[in-house]
Amino acid sequence: MTTNFKKHKSFRRSYREDYLREFKSESAITLALNSFKILFKNWKLFLPLLLISVTLFTVLVGLMSESTYKNFQSALDSTSGAENLGGFARAGLILVSAVTTGGFSAFTEVSTVFLVLIFIFIWLTTIYFLRRLKKHEHPTLREGLYNSLAPFVSTLIVLCAVIVDLIPVFALTIVYSTALKTNFLSTPFYALIFLILAALLIILSLYLLSRSLIALVAVSAPGLYPFVAISTANKLMYSRRIHFLSRVFVLFLTIALLFAVVLIPTIMLDTGLKAGNENLAGFPLVPIVMMLMTVFSFIYSATFLYLYYRRLLNYDKKELKHGKSRS
Repeated sequence: MTTNFKKHKSFRRSYREDYLREFKSESAITLALNSFKILFKNWKLFLPLLLISVTLFTVLVGLMSESTYKNFQSALDSTSGAENLGGFARAGLILVSAVTTGGFSAFTEVSTVFLVLIFIFIWLTTIYFLRRLKKHEHPTLREGLYNSLAPFVSTLIVLCAVIVDLIPVFALTIVYSTALKTNFLSTPFYALIFLILAALLIILSLYLLSRSLIALVAVSAPGLYPFVAISTANKLMYSRRIHFLSRVFVLFLTIALLFAVVLIPTIMLDTGLKAGNENLAGFPLVPIVMMLMTVFSFIYSATFLYLYYRRLLNYDKKELKHGKSRS
């Protein structure tokens, strides 16, 4: 028996059995731990990639300046009640301020282009290594640098699709800024209407992004065209979007926790060292560590999504092999 998962494109009634699609996989926490495991197990492969990417970021995009970091500290010190905060809470607030402002130097049009190009480089090289490791091969850094960028143009097209999927969120930000200027949200009824509209637009973007994020992984396969990758990802995501978005939520929580565990002690150490030694006042310890963590989060996200993508493919192949019908 064959399996057919076409979307319901007619006005005929669809039954639950027509779209029920199971997907059994490990828990989100297990997936997050497996992503760390494969990176640390192959650290000799991914560490050079991390260092090369950090160098490219520093040269082409730029670190967060030390003066900007000091401005965060000064702004916090001038806030009433800041003197009652402990070192841990103070470092946490500085971290939140740095992350929410971008963590880099001021973006320009050129640096934004470089940021996208470096992201694609990290993404494709990481997935290339993972594909080779999945086949029990032993790739080298040189092979990854030379061979991984073949689907560069295809990846760029899928990345444009990601931007298109974010249009509802972009529109929401424009509407929100306009509503603030006109005091539209001061009326409770209008505020409720805006809240409903915001929820619908965010849900729409999440619905579309679930397809495009998997397409970013799928398009890295040799010889796969971008729109074919998007179509394939759409079929894989059909009736599985909530399952996938729950994993993405855990991915964001994992990265946030990782930033907190690494950067809060770094900020506390930086404050203590520079308080007793003026010679270290200009050393950008926190910006360097933040750059390392940013690049690592890109590599980790690519690993996490690739492992999930492989689970989808393996599960579907297993179902087709056993000839199970879902209709």
